[in-house]
Amino acid sequence: MTAVAGRRGWQTAEGWRALFRDQPVIPLFGLLAVLVIVIEIVDPDIVDVKWAGVIIKASVPLAILAGCQTIAMLTGGIDLSVGAVASMTGFVTATLVNSPGGEAQGIVVALVAASLAGLVSGIGIGVFRVHPLIMTLGMNFVVLGLANVWQLQNVQTGAGVPADLRTLGSGAHLEVIPYSLVVFVPVMLLILVGLKRTGYGRLLYAIGDNPVAARLSGARSWQVLIVLYVLSAFLAGVAGLILSGYTNTASVALADSSVLPSVAAAVIGGTSIMGGRGGYAGSIVGAVILTVLTALLTILGLPEPTRQIVFGSIIVVMAAAYTRVTAES
Repeated sequence: MTAVAGRRGWQTAEGWRALFRDQPVIPLFGLLAVLVIVIEIVDPDIVDVKWAGVIIKASVPLAILAGCQTIAMLTGGIDLSVGAVASMTGFVTATLVNSPGGEAQGIVVALVAASLAGLVSGIGIGVFRVHPLIMTLGMNFVVLGLANVWQLQNVQTGAGVPADLRTLGSGAHLEVIPYSLVVFVPVMLLILVGLKRTGYGRLLYAIGDNPVAARLSGARSWQVLIVLYVLSAFLAGVAGLILSGYTNTASVALADSSVLPSVAAAVIGGTSIMGGRGGYAGSIVGAVILTVLTALLTILGLPEPTRQIVFGSIIVVMAAAYTRVTAES
């Protein structure tokens, strides 16, 4: 009788709402399958193993940036500086490729600069209580301005994107398995395990769910937030390196167009913009969905502004849907 009742439960509206609320990855995989079928109908024989490799390769930088948004949104915040930080990291690395320390020095300097940007954001948010939206938006402009100053001081930008980064970002084993997975898999495990199996991860959920209760229980929110935004900026820098290699471009505005999709991927994945609910697994699937959707829009010949409209609409609709489902629970 219990099994029958369970099956009937999934057939009701309440059952679907519960699935949508508690296991968003399952319906997201269904949506992803529908999009793949639509692409195959629109452009027959395009979907194959190599095509899947290309989609995964394009999804990796966005999935990492979505991880930045996920951990920030779990605390009720957001990180709008990820685009500028990612762009700066790729650009600085390219300008230092011919330095005495070579490519390795460029990567280290760029990632340290990214982490410092995150440290400033974390101090502003955690210590001085500046709203994350304002603080990270301001940091976005600060990093962009400093990157432009660096660009003016370095007219010659070295040898461009290093060959190793190009291989990492755009290469694939047997033209199927992207080399960027070598970086993405550890990042994915770090976030997934960190959120579910560590005390720090539980603190992120606690601060987002009820910051007052978290503070009264002894949690030092300012320390948690500083670490959070340093980690977010560092991951954004890693994403910038991969994106630079993927596009073979070093520009101070390279990842600016990825900020909105990164937020959309996290929201699609079930992370609440109000904090306290969500996870990284859904954000990964959300990033793949947006990449497939972008491929579909490209096949249909729709321009970039249309894609931005679609992504913005997705954020509004999905945020409203998750908010309603959560409230009804």
